[in-house]
Formats: sequence, structure tokens, C-alpha cells
Amino acid sequence: MKGIKKSLTEEYLYLDFSHQKEGCIFPLHTSVTLFLLSYCDCTVFKVFLVLPGESTIISVLKNVPSEGVEIQIISRQELPPIVQSCCLPAIVERPGNFCRAGLAVVLRHIIQKSYEADPSKKEILELLGFKKTCLKACAEVSQWTRLCELTIPLAVENFLKESFDQPPTIPAAILELEKKLSEPVRVHNDDKLRRQKLKQQKAAGVGPSLAKEKTKSKGHRQETSEEGDSSSASLELKVAFSKLTIHKEPASANREPSHIRKAKASDLPPLDHVFAEGLYFTLADIVLLPCIHHFLVIICRKLSGKLVEFPLLAAWYQRIQEVPRVQTAASQCGIQFLSLPELQTTSSQQPPNLDEAPCAEEQNDPSFIGGPRPTMTKLMEKGIEVMFSPHPCPTWTLDWDTLPAAVSPKEGKMSSDRALRKQQQLNNLVYMVTTQAKPGDRIVDFCSGGVILIENKELSLIRAKKRSDELGLSNIWFIQANMEYFTGIFNIGVALHACGVATDMVIEHCLKTRASFVTCPCCYGFIQNTSKLNFPKRFADQTAVQLPPQRRLIGKQCMFLVDLDRARAAEEHGFSVQVISMEPESCSPKNNMIVGVPI
Repeated sequence: MKGIKKSLTEEYLYLDFSHQKEGCIFPLHTSVTLFLLSYCDCTVFKVFLVLPGESTIISVLKNVPSEGVEIQIISRQELPPIVQSCCLPAIVERPGNFCRAGLAVVLRHIIQKSYEADPSKKEILELLGFKKTCLKACAEVSQWTRLCELTIPLAVENFLKESFDQPPTIPAAILELEKKLSEPVRVHNDDKLRRQKLKQQKAAGVGPSLAKEKTKSKGHRQETSEEGDSSSASLELKVAFSKLTIHKEPASANREPSHIRKAKASDLPPLDHVFAEGLYFTLADIVLLPCIHHFLVIICRKLSGKLVEFPLLAAWYQRIQEVPRVQTAASQCGIQFLSLPELQTTSSQQPPNLDEAPCAEEQNDPSFIGGPRPTMTKLMEKGIEVMFSPHPCPTWTLDWDTLPAAVSPKEGKMSSDRALRKQQQLNNLVYMVTTQAKPGDRIVDFCSGGVILIENKELSLIRAKKRSDELGLSNIWFIQANMEYFTGIFNIGVALHACGVATDMVIEHCLKTRASFVTCPCCYGFIQNTSKLNFPKRFADQTAVQLPPQRRLIGKQCMFLVDLDRARAAEEHGFSVQVISMEPESCSPKNNMIVGVPI
């Protein structure tokens, strides 16, 4: 067929299988993946359902989208070694040293490959949203990715297991999603659309403070005059469905009247949700649909009185059925849509403007004076001072001239100055690793740049694999995944400039595995509260070379105190830990190394 490209690389998709219920294959991650394959009409993968034990005997699967898709049943023991070290779902490229793991990474790759196979399906690529960032941020640091990828699927699975002999507890994740659907939408052309909405409301004689307009799913079929009226579809629906049905952005409206153009931003009406992330149908809706469908099935059958608590979720569920190809994909996957009653929605209070929110703890802390000096003085009074461990061999260096060119950072498309500094950084890491490594040890390079490279950024891994292939190396695995989805055993963990909280996650992973670690932290200002870790504000990013020397010195001292805290935490888990400055210190403003060895 014209426009169809054949994939040059054979790729295998591995999905967990635990059981099947009413046409839905569990775990829900598997149902979500199969639903996306069906929606994209994607046949470029060989699909394997992986049983938990050794047995490959399974009853006949029903409602599995198999037209054009080869589906096989295997045991976990039959998985390729690289996949056995990862959480499913996972995709492996032959010959088997490049793996993508975790729901969000796998789904995004399916979308990319579906589009590459047939570039005429531009609406498939639109699932990745504005700037192609939908569910791109890893679940460890993005609350929205975690909610869609982990929290809601697991919460719904647990909810479906309840007997309901006692009044059930509605999952907190579902309540959180209902709340998110009530919050105003922020999009890249936010101000323009809000002015159009104000114009629509003025023309219809509706004040901005009126309760939200009803957004019935069939609304996109109605013809709406430019001026609008109270019975016509909302602006949000017109914008959302025009993109879905005619594959282009809605036509620009005529220039607004002066009183609309000059209206203050605070006087503009908020935009309401049409789909999960806002106005547009994205991958997030694909992920949530199988989960919310099965939640609503139980609500309607056993807890019908609870349905009124989820008017926005019910409206989203009805609306999503109107998206082209969703009905077909759902039918192929055994999802029989419910017909829900229209529920009354009430206007919700607009949350405070995030731009005007207080700036962290210090604004609420009357004892906060400003700057790091008071805090450092208090620490010194308690005997906590900056005392780095000496570098064991400050002049050691790799013989870069005798190594293949592809090994050098100079091959990484960077300036000569930066390549030199990167060489110096690697000298430090390689020395520390080689003094610890023993024959047969497995080394994992997190956030990576090596025997197992783990990185959430696809382009970084592809570039690394290209250089590895040029060198003819055969002992390297490339894994695109969130860190917590790597479950393999290893001996040494390495991370060069893992940003923010990623350094803490690398150390935590090594502590659990009882592996040595050599980490060089980075971006202390991006250390943020996550689902696993909590941190205060920090001053340790003030080390850039253009800053005054005194400011850099204070930044360096703060950097050490942060890393000393990391070292002490590791020591509590039975590790011997040192904080060392790289040599020469000019190799990077972020030149600390935290080296830990299990005792």
C-alpha cells in the first residue's frame, strides 16, 4: 500500500498475563497496550503474553485483537535475558540488546512505530500531545504520569478484587482524577481561546461567573454560529473535535471586539476539560479508558448510588466514545460501553493561581533570614563541616589516544572544551569503578551514557547504541525505562550527572541490590518531592563558573552538605561511603563524587 513503510527491525512486545475477566485481559497494563494496538491498527510487533509460572497451558483467549497481529503464549522463563531484568510491558529489538520497558515508554514507542509504518495516520502521532510530551516525564517525578501509568491501573485492579460485602472504599486515585477534571485547563494558546470563550459568553448573554456549560458528547455534531448561543456546543468541544474530525486546528476567529481584546487575564473564563489532559484526545485517554470502564461497570452494577459522585468522569467516559475508531478498538478488545445517565455537574472553585503561590517553605517560616549562610553557621556550630575525602589518585587518566575514536566524548557531537571536561569526568569514574570491579561483575550505567545502560531518554540511548555498534561491542544492554522498572541484579551502579532526584534513586537502587555505587550528582535545584523521597530547598546549584568566586565557594560547600546527607543515609544501610571532589575540579562545576561500597 502506498505510504506504508516496512519496519527494518523486528520487534517483540511482551505483556504480562494473569487472568481474563469479561473480555478484559489483566493486568490492566496489558489491556491498555492491546487497546492502543487496536486503536492504531498496529501490526508491526510480534506480541507475547507472558504467564507468571513455567506452564504455557492457557484457556482460549477471547476478545484479543489478533487480526494481523501474531500473539503467542510463553512462560517467564522463556523471556530474553534483557527482559527478565525489567518490568513488563517491554519491547525488544532484535538481536536483543535494546529494550524499552514500562507502560508509558512502551505505549509512546507503539505510537511512533505505527506512524512510521503509515505516515498518513497523522492523528496517531497527535496522541503524544503538544510538543509530543504526553506521559514523557517519568513516573518518579511526574505526578500525572504516575497517576495514569501506575496509581489508577493498580487502584482499579484492587477495587475489582473487593467482595463488596462491606461498603467499599472508592480508590483515592479515582477521586483525584475526578478533581483534576474539574480544574481549569492550561494549553499553549490559553489566552486566545479564553478570549474566544468570553466573546461566546457575551454574545449569549452569559456572565463568566456562571456555572460551567454542559459538554455532552454529541455536542461536536451540532453546527454552532460564530457568535454562539446557549444551546450550541461549548468552545472547548468545537476546538477538541474539530482537531479530531478534520485533522487541523480550528480556523482563527475574526479579530475580537476591543472590550474582549483588552479584558484582563483574571477576568477571562477558565477553559473546561474535554479530555483527560485538557482539550485534546491524547495517550492519557487511551491509558485511562480500560481502567475507568471497568471501574464504572462495578459502580453501575453494584454501587449505582455512587455514580452521582463522578459526574465529570461519567461525562468524559461518554465523550470519549465519540472519538473516531474508539468504538471499533473497544469492541475488538471486548469493551462493551455502558450507557450512563446524564449527571448534573456543579461549577468548581478555581484553584489559586500557581504563578502567585508562595515560594516554598521559607516564605512561611518566620525564622528564615535568606541565603545559605545562617544555615551553614548553625551546622558548623553543631560540628557539621565541609570535609571532603582525599582523591586516591588525582592524576590518573585513561590513555585516550590508544582507544577507538568512538569511545571518546569527542564523538558525541560536543565542543572540544566540553569533550575535554567530559574525558576528565570519565577518568574519575573509570578509576573508581575499575578499583572496585572484579572479573564477571555486572556494571549498570544509570541515566546513562557500561555494560547495561539505563536511560529514559530515547535519543541518548540510540546515540549510545550507534557508537557501540561502530565499536563492535556485544556485551552491552540498552534499556529505555524508568529506573524503578529495572529489576536485574548487578554489582556496581554508575551515574554521571544524574539530574536532581535521579542521583538519590540510583543510590537507593544500589542499596537494595547491595551493589557498589559511583555517582556524580547534578542539578541540585531539581531535587524535588517525589512519591519516594522528600527534600527541602537547596542552595547547591550556585557553582557556575560565571558566578563570583565567593558565591561558587558557598555553592560548593552547600553541595557537599547535600551529598554528605546522602552519604550518611547510605552508611545507615551498611555501606562505607566517601564524598570526593573530581580532579581537576575544573572538569565540571558539579564535581562531587559519592562512592559507596557495601561493608
